Amino acid sequence: MTPEILSELALNSTKLPTPPVELRPRADRLLVNLGTRVEFKGDLDRVWTTADLDYKGVQLAATTVATPVALKVDAGTADADPQSCTYDLVKGKDGYTADSEDTGCNVTYLRVSGNGTYPFKASITWKVTWTDSADPDGPPQRPGLPDGLSTFEQDVTVKEAQAVNR
Repeated sequence: MTPEILSELALNSTKLPTPPVELRPRADRLLVNLGTRVEFKGDLDRVWTTADLDYKGVQLAATTVATPVALKVDAGTADADPQSCTYDLVKGKDGYTADSEDTGCNVTYLRVSGNGTYPFKASITWKVTWTDSADPDGPPQRPGLPDGLSTFEQDVTVKEAQAVNR
């Protein structure tokens, strides 16, 4: 048993949270040709899991640490411009945040969803490192671990607003 093997065990036990995204306007009130703003509705922070071994006086531990680095959204249809956007996540005082308001990339639906919906998807990419101790703030070891991915899907309804000009 080595710390590298323990780090893989810890990685396999790590539960990555789904993206806590909220759409503005809400998912059931999207309009054709109106940009869809994406923001987090809760806190998102790094997660870690420790695997340890204590056998006949031999103690080993490894901790994997997953840090959110990017949020990618996919409109779920070719009738959107752009069809997807990727936002870098920024560490704030309450964890990592994403807010698409000033990014210049907001999904805009070009056609109504009719009687159906579009499958909107949000995915977070997690950079995964490990340390050869029970301390998640310990120095990262090499080689690194593969990136993680967590996904949230939501059906969105896109409608058309009618206006009368006089």
